[in-house]
Amino acid sequence: IYVDAIINHMTGTWSENVGTGGSTATFGQWSYPAVPYGWNDFNWPNCVIQGSDYANNAERVRNCELSGLKDLNQGTEHVRTMIVNYMNHLIDLGVAGFRIDAAKHMWPGDLRVIYERLRNLNTNHGFPAGARPYIYQEVIDLGGEAVTKHEYTPLAAVTEFKFGMELSRAFQRGNQLRWLVNWGPQWGLMDSEDSLTFIDNHDNQRGHGAGGNILTHRQPKEYKAAIAFMLAHPYGEPQLMSSYSFTDTEAGPPMNSNQDIISPSINSDGTCGNGWVCEHRWRQIFQMVQFRNVAGNTGLNDWWDNGSNQIAFCRGGQAFIAFNNDLWDLSQTLQTCLPAGQYCDIISGSRSGNGCTGKVVTVGNDGRAHISVGANEYDMMLAIHVGTQ
Repeated sequence: IYVDAIINHMTGTWSENVGTGGSTATFGQWSYPAVPYGWNDFNWPNCVIQGSDYANNAERVRNCELSGLKDLNQGTEHVRTMIVNYMNHLIDLGVAGFRIDAAKHMWPGDLRVIYERLRNLNTNHGFPAGARPYIYQEVIDLGGEAVTKHEYTPLAAVTEFKFGMELSRAFQRGNQLRWLVNWGPQWGLMDSEDSLTFIDNHDNQRGHGAGGNILTHRQPKEYKAAIAFMLAHPYGEPQLMSSYSFTDTEAGPPMNSNQDIISPSINSDGTCGNGWVCEHRWRQIFQMVQFRNVAGNTGLNDWWDNGSNQIAFCRGGQAFIAFNNDLWDLSQTLQTCLPAGQYCDIISGSRSGNGCTGKVVTVGNDGRAHISVGANEYDMMLAIHVGTQ
C-alpha cells in the first residue's frame, strides 16, 4: 500500500466544517484542532497562486494557496513534526511508501527534512530490515515552468507526466511509433531511475492536472497497447491504473442507496463488474506485468520498425514484443532473441497445460519467427517470453 499523502495544505473554506472522521475546523481562524494546526502553521501573507505564477514565480507556487486550499508552512518545526509523526504512524501500520501530493508546491529542502525523519519500513509486515519507504512525488512539469521536476529527483522518484502524454499521442497516431526507438530522456523525460511512469492517473483521467489527450480504459485497444509498451520497455518504474466507471468527474466509486461502497464482482474471465473497471485484471495487462518481471534488468535490443507504426524489440534473450498501429497488417519474419521452440502469445491468450489459448509463435534455431498482427485484430500487439515456451 502506498498512501496518497496530502501534506501541502489543509482545506479550503467550506460551508460544512465537520470531517468524515468527526474532526472540526474554524476556517476563518485557520484552526484545525484535531492535528492541531493554527495561524502560525500556515504561510503568510496569505495569497492564492495565479495562472501566470507557474511560468514566472516559483516562490508564489510554493508559498501561496493552491486553489484556495490553506497552505501549510513545512519550514516550521511544528508542521514538520505533525507530518512526520503521522507518516511514521502509517509506516508502523505496514504501508510500503507514499505518493506526495502537490510536491511542486513545497520546497525541496523542507521535503528532504521530512523524508529523512521517516522510519524504516516495519519488518513485522514482511519488509526486510533497513528497507526505506518508497516515495514518489507529484510534480507536473511539461516544460516551461518556474518549478521543474529535476529539483525533486535528488529526494525521491517523481511522476513523469510527459510519459503518458507522449505515449497517448503516439498510440492515437499523433506520432509514428517508429520514433519511440530512442524513448527516454531524449524525449525530455527524466532519467529512468528517477521516473514514476503511467499512462493515466485519477486526475488526468478526469481532465484534471497535466494536459494532453490522455488514453484511458474508454479507448481499450489503444490503451492496452500503450500500457503494454510501458511494461515492455525498461524505462522507469511503472504504475497501473485501476478505475471505476463514471460519467460525472466528481462522482465517487460505486455505492448503494446508503452510500456504502459496493465491492467489485468478479466475472468468469477474471474482470470486474458492479461498476468497477479493474484494468489491472485485464488479461493483456496483467500478463504484461509477468513479461516485465521475466525481462528483469535486461536492456532493449534488436529494435525493428517498418518506417511507420509497426515496431518490435527484444528484452535481452528473455522476451519479445511487436506492435501494429498501422491500417494494414504486420506480417514479418523478425528476430525474437529467444531460444528455438514454440511460445504462447500472452496478448491473444495464455498458456494452458501443454498448449495455448491464443496465437502460437514458432521460433527457429536462429531466434527468428514469423510475426503476424492484423490491423483489425482485437489487440494491436503480440508478446512472448521464455516463461511461455
